[in-house]
Amino acid sequence: MYDAIVVGARCGGSPTAMLLAGRGYRVLVVDRATFPSDTLSTHFLHLSGTALLERWGLLDRVRESGCPPVRELAFDIGPLCLIGSPVPAGPVDEMFCCRRTVLDHILVDAAVAAGAELRQGFTVEGVVHEAGRVVGITGRDRRGRSVTERAAIVIGADGRRSLVARAVGAAEYDAVAPLAGYYYSYWSGIEAHRVEFYPRDGRVAGVLPTNDGLTCLFVGARRRDFPTFRRDVEGFMGNVFASIPELASRVAAGRREERLRGTGDLPNFFRRPWGPGWALVGDAGCHKDPILGQGISDAFRDAEFLADAVDSGLSGGQSMTAALTGYESRRNDVERPRYEYNIQHAALDPPTPELTALFDALKQNPHETRRFFGTYAGTVPVADFMRPENVERIMAA
Repeated sequence: MYDAIVVGARCGGSPTAMLLAGRGYRVLVVDRATFPSDTLSTHFLHLSGTALLERWGLLDRVRESGCPPVRELAFDIGPLCLIGSPVPAGPVDEMFCCRRTVLDHILVDAAVAAGAELRQGFTVEGVVHEAGRVVGITGRDRRGRSVTERAAIVIGADGRRSLVARAVGAAEYDAVAPLAGYYYSYWSGIEAHRVEFYPRDGRVAGVLPTNDGLTCLFVGARRRDFPTFRRDVEGFMGNVFASIPELASRVAAGRREERLRGTGDLPNFFRRPWGPGWALVGDAGCHKDPILGQGISDAFRDAEFLADAVDSGLSGGQSMTAALTGYESRRNDVERPRYEYNIQHAALDPPTPELTALFDALKQNPHETRRFFGTYAGTVPVADFMRPENVERIMAA
């Protein structure tokens, strides 16, 4: 009998398992993958994410992986380009665009080092219900043997298509249908020292320096244009790169080193993240378009929130129902403004005259530029920066 079973060992599951095991709980974490392994994903660790890695004692592992630190962002809307560094997260001013083969392995190792039991190559087939609550999981181990394990709580950290969420009927709310689709790959020979973001009308391109001297390049298109994109991915991406002078010559001088990967199946939703004997974390509990690369950092945040709640419930500090109700409220209070901000970007609408005017004002104001980029990095609340009186003050200055 475990205190907690965590289904999914990537950026939502392993931190949750690590934090609970570190508090003395008996934790089992299972994943159908083996590690290190890749997954279709964003790569970006915003400052809010790197600050948590620093708190957990894992940031040096990322630095030692050879992933180059990033301290600047560039946001190019065509008429204007804004470049700056976000407000730091305390002493942490580094961001990283880390390959998932690297990052997830670091997280899995940390969970095991904290005392969690890891089973790789384990396929979860269902959850066990008794007396109206979840009490465990059923599945098959890497040898194909049927296994049932029991726990006080089962945590689904198994992504947007979460089996745990389906098995318990977790309700979705504030859902928005997919807005865009994306493809990406890795190039050598491209000079990149900052994260670069190029939104255009109905299109977006991005540049992210990553491990092994490679640069991740991505292109996105509105959902209605995604079938055209998918029919000729390489040609579509090439045309987008060629239309952006700041990128065209650099991409032409580089060489793609890996296959193109992507999807247009990117719904936006909150799920009720708890019920009797179960909880959800990461993309299983809240998924959004990857346009701003917030998913990994937000999964780290929610892992801390959930570990605090489960600890409170298991230790008797409060009832598990009260603790998990608090987890959902805490998550939503922080996430909802970021979720709405992300959806605005994912629509890939052309820059409005108001946005262009704001960028023009920010170019003359380094302090507010840092705060603007802090809205992406998670170090400045979106609502604080974007409130009308603040924007008016910046424009007036």
